[in-house]
Amino acid sequence: MKKLNRINTGLEKLQPIKVVQFGEGNFLRAFVDYAFQKLNKEVDFNAGIAIVQPLKEGMINMINDQDGLYTLFVNGIKKGEKIQDIELISNIVKAINPYTDFADYLALAKEEELQFIVSNTTEAGIEFIESDTPDMQPPVSFPAKLTVLLYERFKHFNGDAAKGLTIIPCELIDYNSETLKKYILQYCDLWKFEASFKTWASDACTYHSTLVDRIVPGYPRAEIEEYNNKLEYQDNLIVAAEPFFLWAIEGGDALKEKLPFHKTNLNVKIVDDIRPFKMIKVRILNGAHTAMVPFSLLHGNKLVMETVNGDFTGKFVNSVIGEISETLDMDKNEILAYTEEVMDRFKNPFIKHALADIALNSISKFKVRVLPSLLQYYNANKKLPTNLTFSLACLIQFYKGTWNNEALPVKDSPEIVEAFKNAWQLGSLDLVATKILSNDEFWGEDLTKINGLSKAMILALNEIEANGIEKGFANFSQQY
Repeated sequence: MKKLNRINTGLEKLQPIKVVQFGEGNFLRAFVDYAFQKLNKEVDFNAGIAIVQPLKEGMINMINDQDGLYTLFVNGIKKGEKIQDIELISNIVKAINPYTDFADYLALAKEEELQFIVSNTTEAGIEFIESDTPDMQPPVSFPAKLTVLLYERFKHFNGDAAKGLTIIPCELIDYNSETLKKYILQYCDLWKFEASFKTWASDACTYHSTLVDRIVPGYPRAEIEEYNNKLEYQDNLIVAAEPFFLWAIEGGDALKEKLPFHKTNLNVKIVDDIRPFKMIKVRILNGAHTAMVPFSLLHGNKLVMETVNGDFTGKFVNSVIGEISETLDMDKNEILAYTEEVMDRFKNPFIKHALADIALNSISKFKVRVLPSLLQYYNANKKLPTNLTFSLACLIQFYKGTWNNEALPVKDSPEIVEAFKNAWQLGSLDLVATKILSNDEFWGEDLTKINGLSKAMILALNEIEANGIEKGFANFSQQY
């Protein structure tokens, strides 16, 4: 079988770089890169993408080895019929690791046709690290890296306002573009850049908050032979995704003119306010995803589909969604319709979505996606939500790192992993619960101040350790 590259596929002509993308993971490749390919095909947008690897370790070498090419399989059910669309994505023209090729990274700032910055560096990626400096090659945080790139562009084009960029972050945090812009301007002050650059970064560049929605299981490891048999080339970067696609972007007519998605059949909504889209998606879809991961892994499941189809685990996920739904101030029929759609998406028979693959940065995800529902439920009902509270206990148990003498797929920053290790070494579950709940760096507040939460957490952890997930939850739910 031939190697996948541009020579073997006849795709040697490269499109000009109009997009710099921070992040090379499965989601961006199945979502943003796919969306721009649609624009290229249907509107002759002629946009090439340059990928920047945001962390020291990543997939840049694999992407470059295939000249930026990879295959997207879109698998699912439409109107009762199974579908599988196969598309070779070909718009990535360059992939750079700034930790090893910093000069190449800075050179992106000088691209004449560059218009857009997109990113998905996970919820933990948009952060302000005060120790970052402009002479680091590169700085640690994504906002600092972007500030350095913008400054290079500002200098190269002599502050030309027409060379400002359209910045579209896709991280799942509230007001993602506003937060990113705030940190960029903070770096301008911290690094004592000239006032004219700060004005250029603030006014010549535009910032657009987003909501993204598509389930992307990624590389279909368990069925890879079946997938490869449908191709005429060897692809080490196959990515699988569901058909559902929603990209809501805050912006007006000027952004619609820059990004003419309305001329395609893709579900991209450029709107004045993304909050209604975001609230229901982050709380129900992402919230259920995040809540089910530690709970289901501790129960012995491996896949999302296995979880929602299981008698016990499926009922638990439905109950989690029910508690979340109670906290949403939206039309109940809309919530019900969306919930049914979410469960159907979770049950997609084509998607073998490994729970371990969505365990990355579970603490920051829980803080953003699940904790607000737990707290709102408590404030509204003056009691703790049974299922959401138990899911928090499962999260704490999961971050112990082992279960039944086997390692768990904990994936988080070294600092967070170390903090949990230290907490679990305290021995007493009372001390473990107090230490974790009181860590406001995890949750944004001291959760021991929530009346009854520490007591509930200690009970749940004792039940989990003594009786496992199913019996432990049954005993816990008799009291909560």
